[in-house]
Amino acid sequence: MTALIAEHPNLGVECVLRELHITSSTYYRWRRAEREPCERRRRDTELTEQIKEIHADSGGIYGSPRVHAVLKREGVHVGRKRVERLMREAEIAGVSPRRKGFTRRDPNATLAPDLVNRNFTAPGPNRLWVTDLTMITTGEGPLWLSAIRDAFSRRVVAWETSARADADLVLSSLEYALASREVEPGKLIHHADHGCQYTSIKLTTRLVRAGIEGSMGSMGDSYDNALAENLWMLIKTECIRGRVFATHAEANLALFEYIDGFYNSRRIQKRLNYLSPVEFEERHYANQATAEPVNQKPRQPVLTS
Repeated sequence: MTALIAEHPNLGVECVLRELHITSSTYYRWRRAEREPCERRRRDTELTEQIKEIHADSGGIYGSPRVHAVLKREGVHVGRKRVERLMREAEIAGVSPRRKGFTRRDPNATLAPDLVNRNFTAPGPNRLWVTDLTMITTGEGPLWLSAIRDAFSRRVVAWETSARADADLVLSSLEYALASREVEPGKLIHHADHGCQYTSIKLTTRLVRAGIEGSMGSMGDSYDNALAENLWMLIKTECIRGRVFATHAEANLALFEYIDGFYNSRRIQKRLNYLSPVEFEERHYANQATAEPVNQKPRQPVLTS
């Protein structure tokens, strides 16, 4: 209708409306609707800005599932399909993983039994730790990363780096973990692969002294240490990919910012009900504190003569 009026400016608006049997109020309401974006379009614009902020705050890591979860946590009620559409239209995407290789085995080493059998769950913190090594390329040569992850909360309880992938490196990360966590002797399993660092006398002796049971998966099967492999996928996808580290110090700073500054404290995970590892542990301990009954002896009656 507005196009018709535009084509015949000499007729005047009222004449055209009268011939079309349309009231002037209806016409001007249409005109306002044409000038003003619809409510859904305005809302899409607002949501897109929120999505961009969440995506940027994650370092460009989060895809639509986690962006949707963050919006939900912030009290924004929106469908996941809508978030996917808006991210696609804004050309916003998360990152996807790549594969890695395996560590080397000592053929003469005595191997620990597999106490996990691919069941990477635990009833509470410090019941099952998984660990592994990976290599990061830098301008100063390879930098080896050793990390220990708690199966209950998926928290990285300790990590250490070195230019050498030796027993001292994995022992150092274990010492950090023991210093920062409350470990009950006989309650914790330490699960690793067949790497020679994990079958070394240094490490196995320390595990025995701490009352920790050693566990190992089968040879050359990443699924037997899948939770540790998953950590490397996250770090290499979300922290390392696309970056060039001139020195070991640069790589260490990037790892610190990612693991301690983002992953443990802020990176939400679907398996943790979209909480971060730190939040998940805090909720666990809070629930324990409220569930435990107060151990009080009943008061004895006071006898009076």
